[in-house]
Amino acid sequence: MSTTAAHWQLREDGKVACHLCPTACVLAEGRDGPCGTRGHRDGRMVAFNYGRLSACGMDPIEKKPLYHFLPGAPILSVAAAGCNLHCAFCQNWQLSQGQATSMAELSPADVVDLARREGSVGVAYTYSEPLVWFEYVRDTARLVREAELVNVIVSNGYLNPEPLAELIPLIDAANIDLKSLDEDFYRDVCKGHLQPVLATIEALHRAGIHLEITNLVIPGHNDAPVQIERLRDRVADLSPDIPLHLSAYHPAWRLDAPPTPAETLERAARTCAERIHHVYVGNLGPTRWSDTRCPDCGELVIERRRGGARCDLATPHCPGCGRRLPLVLAGEERTTS
Repeated sequence: MSTTAAHWQLREDGKVACHLCPTACVLAEGRDGPCGTRGHRDGRMVAFNYGRLSACGMDPIEKKPLYHFLPGAPILSVAAAGCNLHCAFCQNWQLSQGQATSMAELSPADVVDLARREGSVGVAYTYSEPLVWFEYVRDTARLVREAELVNVIVSNGYLNPEPLAELIPLIDAANIDLKSLDEDFYRDVCKGHLQPVLATIEALHRAGIHLEITNLVIPGHNDAPVQIERLRDRVADLSPDIPLHLSAYHPAWRLDAPPTPAETLERAARTCAERIHHVYVGNLGPTRWSDTRCPDCGELVIERRRGGARCDLATPHCPGCGRRLPLVLAGEERTTS
């Protein structure tokens, strides 16, 4: 199904200007945006994939990855095809680049009903790029919030400030993929720009939304020590309590760099842990970087293995020394500004 899109303007020359993301498409009648989700039809911007799900299923929330938000909880994950970046290394390119077909049509109310039936804590908008699925995410998130469930986005963060401001009051937690601190990397490898992503991260943090950040470490592209140090410092300067996930790359789509060696991730994790309290390594299976420990006393507070996460905490405080940890546990009041 399709619907009239949000955040666009009809120009005097008859073209429509899309204001959803920094790509800033201007489309003639009948043309589609490179995200594959929006196009110009009959003098208006149309969102093509409203309610068209290309993926839907229950996941452990750690798979997003979110390690400090409702640890161990199951969450319903939904996605539609499309993305406004075109990263040559995309690990899920069949979905993000529009190759996947729709598997089901579900209204926002249908998604909320499904989440309730499956015992989910909420809905995660994930797998591809949920922010170009803006209208559906917004409408579903409103109903999710009314149902007293949680909304989670897993995103590249490539969105304009106005639509982001519309979503922020509805979001409980976010994992943003910060691909590099190099503008050249974003321009040449991802076909986008760095600054809008940084602005999204900062806006989410200011709003008090639970935030975690992921970086896919790619040999020869963003794994140099100076690049890892810049990543570390940017995150730490925002807050050393923001969990950082360093993820192993595997060759995919248009990039044939070798897989990320375990020793590269280990070195990067040690560097980031110099200033960031909670650093994790992903796509390698359980390692010493899988668990959550108190940065003060080293107490193990969340253990993670292939079977899931074990968290016995009643409050977000270290049982060893009492330090307040950056965790959101079930039953805690969550607020956003």
